[in-house]
Amino acid sequence: MTRLVDRRSFLHHGLLLSGGVGLAACLPHWANAIEPLERAGEAKLKFSLAAYSYRNLLQGKNASLSLADFIEDCAKMKLDGTELTSYYFPNPVTREYLLERKAQCEKLGLEISGTAVGNDFGHPPGDKRAQQIQLVKDWVDHSEVLGAPVIRIFAGHVQKGMSAEDAHRLMVEGIEECCDYAGQHGVKLALENHGGPTSTAEGLLALVRDVKSPHFGVNLDTGNFHSANIYDEIAAIAPYAINVQVKVVVSGPDGKKQPTDFAHIAKLLRDAKYQGYVVLEYEEAGDPREECPKYVKQMQQAFA
Repeated sequence: MTRLVDRRSFLHHGLLLSGGVGLAACLPHWANAIEPLERAGEAKLKFSLAAYSYRNLLQGKNASLSLADFIEDCAKMKLDGTELTSYYFPNPVTREYLLERKAQCEKLGLEISGTAVGNDFGHPPGDKRAQQIQLVKDWVDHSEVLGAPVIRIFAGHVQKGMSAEDAHRLMVEGIEECCDYAGQHGVKLALENHGGPTSTAEGLLALVRDVKSPHFGVNLDTGNFHSANIYDEIAAIAPYAINVQVKVVVSGPDGKKQPTDFAHIAKLLRDAKYQGYVVLEYEEAGDPREECPKYVKQMQQAFA
């Protein structure tokens, strides 16, 4: 993935948004926030499935499958890759286990498109913060062994009694420290739009603008914006994405779920010349072993 340009600089020209009313016209105070990733050539997309889609089968009282089973299913769906969420690895994670999963993927013709951690950089200095930073660094080490190029991270939450400004500073510092470490191991960190300060494109860009690292980008989750202009927000973030997770539904301010317009998502990513994985992340109530193959096929057809 190509390097980020100066994250503190502002665009001299508005983002190019496709379809309907441009977001720059709707939200001029932030749509021209920062320069996007420099991408050479046209869009190039590959497909993967997030292990989080199998969460109820991999963890908890109804657990009936292993991560190895999930990888086998990804191969059966004829995917390019598999996203191995950290939550479903044995504890402790051993090098032997990592190498087993890597060898399994290689045998099945799958790339490990990425990993994902559930961290929180909003904690003030102390043991909790140190633990969260170490968690991400540990997964940088694990990802290097697996050959996974990207780790999905979170910014975290504004802690009780803390100002939004202080939380922002702590999140930026935590991301930068972990990005410095990730860069030494050939791994990039991808910040997800995941509630709290990152629940809107504006909030996400405020963090992205202040993180100075060439080893950093965005994990664009298409189901995590809930404004009246969901697809405009997706369009605004797409130029900064180094990983994309696609949900099968979206919901606006009223909370009502609507099927994701896969074709619209595909157009927005192509317009942004996105080059990387498009990862299905299934969160609905159906049996993922039955539903994921259907949605994988729908997504691949829409992106063809």
